[in-house]
Amino acid sequence: MTYDDYLKIIFNALPMYQRQGKAAYKADLGVTLVIDTYFNHPHHMWKSIHVAGTNGKGSVSHMLASVLQEAGYKTGLYISPHLKDFRERIRINGEMISKDYVVGFMDKHFGFFKSQEASFFEMTVALAFEYFKDEKIDAAVVETGMGGRLDSTNIITPLVSVITNIGYDHTAFLGNTITDISKEKAGIIKKGIPVVLGSNQQEVKNVVKSTADEKNSLFVLAPKKYNVTKVDEDAVYSYWKVKKGDGSFVLKSDLKGNYQHENMVTALATLDQLEILEKLNTTAIRRGIANVIKNTGLAGRWQKMASHPDVYCDVAHNKEGLEVVMKQLKSVSKSRIYIVLGVVSDKILEDILPLFPGDAYYIFTEAKIPRALPSAKLAQKAAEYGLHGEVCSDVFQSYQQARKLAKPDDTIFIGGSTFTVAEVL
Repeated sequence: MTYDDYLKIIFNALPMYQRQGKAAYKADLGVTLVIDTYFNHPHHMWKSIHVAGTNGKGSVSHMLASVLQEAGYKTGLYISPHLKDFRERIRINGEMISKDYVVGFMDKHFGFFKSQEASFFEMTVALAFEYFKDEKIDAAVVETGMGGRLDSTNIITPLVSVITNIGYDHTAFLGNTITDISKEKAGIIKKGIPVVLGSNQQEVKNVVKSTADEKNSLFVLAPKKYNVTKVDEDAVYSYWKVKKGDGSFVLKSDLKGNYQHENMVTALATLDQLEILEKLNTTAIRRGIANVIKNTGLAGRWQKMASHPDVYCDVAHNKEGLEVVMKQLKSVSKSRIYIVLGVVSDKILEDILPLFPGDAYYIFTEAKIPRALPSAKLAQKAAEYGLHGEVCSDVFQSYQQARKLAKPDDTIFIGGSTFTVAEVL
């Protein structure tokens, strides 16, 4: 079969949480462990960093991978979800896994996956880990899916575990309180392995510190180690003042979202725990933070897509993420704001809709996935919060309509879900 044939089978025959929701969720690692044994534990062949969290884990993962790459390590990166291409999930030194490798892998192993009724994530993690082994990488940054404790990636023993922050997301699976969700994320902490926490939330600190103590693991609170403030921005880079102890220095980055200061703090504190990587140095850190997009292909994080009118997109999709993004949107807009908004059906709209500006014009839309909330329902609910505009069930047509309506000095924003952004990109 061809790559496209296999891709259709993977997406249609194997459950995938992002598309199907709860039907794809498995509450144990049983099949993952069977698969890992079948492949003879490929993750034992390379070093790893494990990253979990609600917001920021993607940015932190890409920052870390970029720095390791600049240090001269052959670096794997496993992420989820992807935006445009399935192969974005699995990269080495920024290059996506080849279609030929995917086809060869599936030719050899798809029968086994079917016999195990493997989920999308179980199969994809196996693909990534085997690819990293075959390509003889030095290290990989491995991002969890929505959780931690029961995530298919949670079979690795990393050099360091990283938890970015915790918010109310995927509550149907992870719990309805910050404490419950934190316990799931803290499930990636391994015995004797340092854990870096990027959050200052007291409930989160209590859970993660307690879990670290139980595992005899060093607990590092990143905001106690570093303070990062955005000080300037030009056409290419943003500039950040970094304070550590009594000293300070400036880093530049091709990531421009105002929220990146938290992710930079987390990444820097994590890099401090990687003394075993002898080639890691200050130059690699500076170059890695400066060239995250260039080195890793990260997209959809306060990404400017066009000018006159200015067009921005961001994959932030919960309260904690959207609060910062909406504040930045208001700060950069010169005139009227047009928002192309689409969300998934299990989103708690009462939490996010009040964050959006009431004076913007909305084009309510829906991505081409089963989980998408119908655009008409979104418009109806948004009206309760004073958000008005029009309905268009196609994301790209919605974007075209926004461009048609907007004047050169207006601003367009696309967001609400990863899938809305993906269809425009």
